[in-house]
Amino acid sequence: MAAGSFLDFEKPVVELEKRIRDMREFASGENVELSREIGLLERKLDKLKRETFSSLSRWQRVQLARHPLRPVAPDYIEKMTKEFVSLHGDRGFGDDRAMVAGPAMLGDRPVMMIAQNKGRTTKEKVTNNFGMCHPEGYRKALRLMKLASNSGRPVVVLVDTPGAYPGVEAEERGQAEAIARNLREMAILTVPVVVCVVGEGASGGALGIGIGDAILMMENAWYSVISPEGCASILWPGEAAENAPRAAEALKLTADDLSEMGLIDRIIPEPLGGAHRDPDNAASMLRSAILDAIIELTALSEADLLSRRRGKYRVIGVYSEDKTF
Repeated sequence: MAAGSFLDFEKPVVELEKRIRDMREFASGENVELSREIGLLERKLDKLKRETFSSLSRWQRVQLARHPLRPVAPDYIEKMTKEFVSLHGDRGFGDDRAMVAGPAMLGDRPVMMIAQNKGRTTKEKVTNNFGMCHPEGYRKALRLMKLASNSGRPVVVLVDTPGAYPGVEAEERGQAEAIARNLREMAILTVPVVVCVVGEGASGGALGIGIGDAILMMENAWYSVISPEGCASILWPGEAAENAPRAAEALKLTADDLSEMGLIDRIIPEPLGGAHRDPDNAASMLRSAILDAIIELTALSEADLLSRRRGKYRVIGVYSEDKTF
């Protein structure tokens, strides 16, 4: 792992991995037998990885969701699908590079892929506005969702955004209206909709493509009404940076939290240490979970699908408390 591309709590693991690589290279180059020593270090590494990654705080999971090496939308699409064709434009204003969308084959099933793309390199991140979509991005997504509905293709959504773009120009072009329209229209799509939170799922920016029949979430993703930093800036003005971990704990934004509250349907495991440590395996587990959901949902009639979707969202947010006086 390149210098600067690991998180603070990953450092002991990365340093031990480097030590093992160096010993292997030395043993190979000098023709020295070090298999016993390397074996001891590998067992130590395995123990260290399990200790480090089995008890992560909520803030540490937020950091993993933002990891510079974590797979982004094009990585998952390339590894999971075949014959993907990226389509462009909202037929109204322009194209939003932060929203990737188009038909593809997932296994032997034709689907419509909708995904938020942060970008990998600095240039891509700037071009893609760091995954913060403009209204035309949400309108492009809806255009292709309706195309999928008309052609009978299930819709697969990959959510990964720090939020919808809040700039003046986005508001002028109807950001709130575009997101609200998507909420309404996704609620009545006549094909299965599988939503997967693969990284960050922040506020309306995530929800604008997040209405589905099955809500999946990767193990180290987060999904919340607001980012930890945004929450901290409201509760502790002037001290947001140091209070972001505290806000993350209060928000209960991890996959485990949302599963416990009944807000998501399935947690998708990641390779030990996060998806960035084995992107191929991470994509394989994500693909399997999506296909499982599609198989289950396509067995339903259109009426049952819509009824189940309505029922799913009507109970979200319902809270009751048994009080005895």
